[in-house]
Amino acid sequence: MIKKMTKYSFVIFHKEVDDFLKNLQEIGVVDITRQKRAIDSYSMDKFEEIAQYNAAVNQLSRIREEAVKNKVELPQAKPQQEDLLAFFNAQISQKDALKSKLFALRGEYAQALPWGAFTDENLQNIKSLGYTPYFYSVSSQKYNKEWESLYPIYVLNEHGGKTYFAVLMEGSEKPQLKLQEAIFPAVSADILEKEILECEKLAEETENNILALTNCIDELKQKKEKLFENLDLYLASEASQKEADETIVIFEAFAPTDIDKEVVEFLESNNVYYLMEAAKEEDNPPIKLKNNFFAKLYEPIGDLYMLPKYGELDLTVFFAPFYMLFFGLCLGDMGYGLVLIIAGLAVNFKVPKFANYGKLIAWLGLGAIIMPALNGTMFGAKIYDFIPMPQNITDMLFNDMQMFWFAILFGIFQIIFARAIQAVYCLVKKKYNAALSGFGWIIGIAWATLAYASMEAGFTYPSWINYIAMAGLALILFFSSDARNPFVRVFKGVTSLYDSTGVFGDVLSYIRLFGLGTSGGILGFVVNSIAMNLAEIPYAGWLLMGIMLVVGHIFVLLLSCLGAFVHPLRLTFIEFYKNAGFEGGGRAYNPLKKENK
Repeated sequence: MIKKMTKYSFVIFHKEVDDFLKNLQEIGVVDITRQKRAIDSYSMDKFEEIAQYNAAVNQLSRIREEAVKNKVELPQAKPQQEDLLAFFNAQISQKDALKSKLFALRGEYAQALPWGAFTDENLQNIKSLGYTPYFYSVSSQKYNKEWESLYPIYVLNEHGGKTYFAVLMEGSEKPQLKLQEAIFPAVSADILEKEILECEKLAEETENNILALTNCIDELKQKKEKLFENLDLYLASEASQKEADETIVIFEAFAPTDIDKEVVEFLESNNVYYLMEAAKEEDNPPIKLKNNFFAKLYEPIGDLYMLPKYGELDLTVFFAPFYMLFFGLCLGDMGYGLVLIIAGLAVNFKVPKFANYGKLIAWLGLGAIIMPALNGTMFGAKIYDFIPMPQNITDMLFNDMQMFWFAILFGIFQIIFARAIQAVYCLVKKKYNAALSGFGWIIGIAWATLAYASMEAGFTYPSWINYIAMAGLALILFFSSDARNPFVRVFKGVTSLYDSTGVFGDVLSYIRLFGLGTSGGILGFVVNSIAMNLAEIPYAGWLLMGIMLVVGHIFVLLLSCLGAFVHPLRLTFIEFYKNAGFEGGGRAYNPLKKENK
């Protein structure tokens, strides 16, 4: 499958480009292209506005994500504000201000609470009587009742094991107590408590407003993109009138969507103006494939032809098992398959750098054991020449004619499978005419194969199958074109039947599977025959026979591997890709990395 890509647009001041690219090497961002644009005070203001929109979108996205994570109920309504950005900035500023104010109020409240409730009016009344209050706090255990006989003392509160009291003195006289005078709060605790409650209520309203703004993320994104588009037009029109040394550089890049978080963190940490959006087919983003452990091994084989374009179906996972089995048919010898498995495993474990190639060789070797097992060929001989087998087992092995028809039937199966992939893909893409026409061709090819086999083998099949074949023909005739005119539609359907000659030619191409497999077996047989003749030479015969067997089979193995590698490539890239509707033309994902600098 093809990994989803995200498209980024970066705006960098020309003096910061080198540092930006050096830092960019640390993450997987690709296809860096740059454009220089002159800047002025207007464009700088617009850049700042774009940055504010970008920051608002990112912050609201994080707030929404955190709220969902903590199962906070989000408001359904959107704020009725014309300028969402200004409202967001105001709410964020208010939230920060309230947070600071609450912190200060709670500190003051903690200091005022032990002194109890009082008002400025109380203090003024005391002073109007000619008294000056002095405030003290002392441990309740150390509070001395005798002080009350010496001075007019008013106990304000007892809190936390301490006694808080005021000494009222006339004129400028001060009490002669061996205590440090306490700092009396400017505001009473009950007043501070009311202020705290009001602030908390306002903070809650502000928080709800911010949560409601998370419903406006799309609108903010649209306004940001509109600003960027307008700025782009302005820069394009004004570029020729500005000084060349005051320029910016605009980069366009793509990165896999699954590393968006890493890329965004990098851009924000570098204070980069950027836009991001899901890549579209018309953007021609680079291709990065993501397949399972088996299909991934065959990606280098698919790269030999071309990559799929973005939005197209990656066929690697579909052709991989066919390629393995086609390779086995072309190699045509279980002994050679066993050698490849051993060689592939040795590369996998001993040369980690080429481990994937070693695994691929081992899987191809497995295919070269499975397919030649049909006729029992092993090192140029039949397996029953090495291992005694009952007659009923040896009778199950295919002869040359059976291998010939098996190769053709296997090819027909791949063609039908490829057509089915194309039809289902068209169905998913809502191209219903192409999908129905594809199903018609599948029915037609399957029916033609069955009809021909019945003539050759002399068996009959149920007559109702012919009705299915006619239904398939109708699908081809009526759905091979999108034309509204029924006569034009049928005419194009009739002309599309000419494609049957191409299908027939494709089927014949699979004969090469039989031809290569048979030729490899014959070459192995020739090596064995020559070796047996050398064994009759006096004295050195056995040595010469051994050398001939080893060298001869190595030569045949290498020669057969060449054909077994190349010809399945042709069947994959021409027959299979064509019938699956493969277009291709994608470009490889090539991230900016230090080793590629």
